[in-house]
Amino acid sequence: MKRLFTLTLLLTTLVFNAQETEEKEEKKLSISGSIDAYYRANLTAPNDENAIAPGSSFANLPGFALGMANVIASYEGEKVGFVADLVFGPRGTDAIFASPMYSATGNIVNQLYAYWNVSESVTLTLGNFNTFLGYEVISPVPNFNYSTSYLFSYGPFSHTGLKADFALSDDVSLMLGVFNDTDLTEFNATGDYAVGAQLGFSGQFLNVLYDPSFFEIDFTGGFDLTDDFFLGINAAYLSLEDDAGGFLGAAIYPQYTVSDAFAIGLRGEYFAEDKEFGAIGTGVEDSSVFAATLTGSYTIDDLIIKPEIRLDSASDDAFIDNDLAATKSLASFLVAAIYKF
Repeated sequence: MKRLFTLTLLLTTLVFNAQETEEKEEKKLSISGSIDAYYRANLTAPNDENAIAPGSSFANLPGFALGMANVIASYEGEKVGFVADLVFGPRGTDAIFASPMYSATGNIVNQLYAYWNVSESVTLTLGNFNTFLGYEVISPVPNFNYSTSYLFSYGPFSHTGLKADFALSDDVSLMLGVFNDTDLTEFNATGDYAVGAQLGFSGQFLNVLYDPSFFEIDFTGGFDLTDDFFLGINAAYLSLEDDAGGFLGAAIYPQYTVSDAFAIGLRGEYFAEDKEFGAIGTGVEDSSVFAATLTGSYTIDDLIIKPEIRLDSASDDAFIDNDLAATKSLASFLVAAIYKF
């Protein structure tokens, strides 16, 4: 009898220890992210001290260049969680351009937020998070093209504030939020606030952002036309206050999966600025640009190789040629390596 009691006690202890270990594993901190680097060269413009790049491109440095190291620490619990998303390198610096405002390290914080799953259909998030507008994102991993569009580069990057996400049904979602002025990520330096909303339906999203200095409306979505062929869509309109200008644009993203390892995609974009918004870099009012970017994507385990050819054609002189003469067009090439972990 004594042996049976001892055996029962031992088994009970093992069960409790296993449950405690399982609970600890469920609360384990997750580390993920990526690194990227690339080589870029102009085909119709200099590649020395006079090297230029499209104003929209995060991949804007000549020769062999660095993108960024992106390190994300996160915890996803049943009710609560957090994300600490840090960036190091030129791409990260370009994305967090308005920091540091106060802290010495504000320019490495891409996202920093905590969230609470109030119910199965309601989530509250407080902190700094990347924008809900647009098709492309700061990290190169989810983007098919390595260089970025004019629409992405001149739309918002990040918001700091409070947002509520509502899952209204399996296909319909709604987000409502109040934020500091756009891209002022560390604190509110103006005393003004922006409000935003997103309505989602079956993978299509209508986004609205009203900031004290501008108003923007944006549509982002896509469709699986076949098992191998996907078409992404993005369109946006932004108007600055006091009739100071703005932009409008549209982009399509046809992508074809050739095999498990290789896919090819095209981004065709039209972007126009109202008055002298400054996005295209012509210095001329009411300029426009058409950009076509052809990208291949080859995956080897967690490494992605992306060769890319990009053609930008503006309505006015925005670039220079090999003779340093002003011209309306630019052709460039790059190959990028992205490792995700």
